Amino acid sequence: MGTTLIRWVDSWAVNPEQPETSRMDWLRCIPFFALHISCLGVLWVGWSWAAVLTAFALYLVRMFAITGFYHRYFSHRTFKTTRPVQFLFALLGGTAVQRGPLWWAAHHRHHHRHSDGPGDRHSPHRHGLWWSHMGWIVSRAHFHTDVKQVPDLARFPELRFLDRFDTLVPLLFAGLVYAWGASLEAIQPSLQTSGEQMLAWGFCVSTVVLFHGTSLINSLAHRLGNRRFQTNDESRNSFVLALITLGEGWHNNHHRFPGAARQGFFWWELDPTYYLLKLLSWMGLIWDVRAVPAAVKAGASGGSLSERSPS
Repeated sequence: MGTTLIRWVDSWAVNPEQPETSRMDWLRCIPFFALHISCLGVLWVGWSWAAVLTAFALYLVRMFAITGFYHRYFSHRTFKTTRPVQFLFALLGGTAVQRGPLWWAAHHRHHHRHSDGPGDRHSPHRHGLWWSHMGWIVSRAHFHTDVKQVPDLARFPELRFLDRFDTLVPLLFAGLVYAWGASLEAIQPSLQTSGEQMLAWGFCVSTVVLFHGTSLINSLAHRLGNRRFQTNDESRNSFVLALITLGEGWHNNHHRFPGAARQGFFWWELDPTYYLLKLLSWMGLIWDVRAVPAAVKAGASGGSLSERSPS
């Protein structure tokens, strides 16, 4: 119990040499489930357009931090950027309550090496929908950050700090959201919002919807949709999932060639994350944005094309 409580603060407070089971650690997961239950707070605090629009805006901004940086940058290194920009988006991604950037990238790289195979930790075909959606995240076996999977990221002490103390950023962010609502209540009372209301909508509801929106890629993007490419897994393309996740729903495209910054391979495939990455490249904040090879679009090579693991 003592170690579990320490992990609430220090996620690296674990001996990685000790094998852990797939059982859920109920005590450690209390904050995770408390966040979900806290969404019921909207029944007491009510709603306002200011709170709902803030929740929607924070969903979009943080979804981009996850899709554009946790996924396409930290996991696949599909573009280059400066160290300050890297840290800024790692910080922003940390507000999404999806663990730290090293943990996220390490597990995702493992997924691509074992996609829908025996070693895939969240394949819906091998473990079922519930497990692939959220069960694997709250299991003891997958709590540890395997830094050997992400040596290119682990060399940055600021990223290691964000990963180790991954509850710090969400707590501070929740405080800022509350302060934003309290400030609006004092400065612009006509908006009819408050700190409590903004916390409920802007942090709790927005974060929970964001979590499940992201998790749909694990649970449904290998089940629902069409398969343009015959990859070595069951990845599929879905416009609906792409709409929810700012372009991540083109999952079969992504598994065809994970090394591209663009997942909507064709102009009619909506990929807002890619459009925002292009905007950042025009601003000079990122560069060397990796494109989709023409041979991949044409399906000329057949089978699955995979990138080399970042090093």
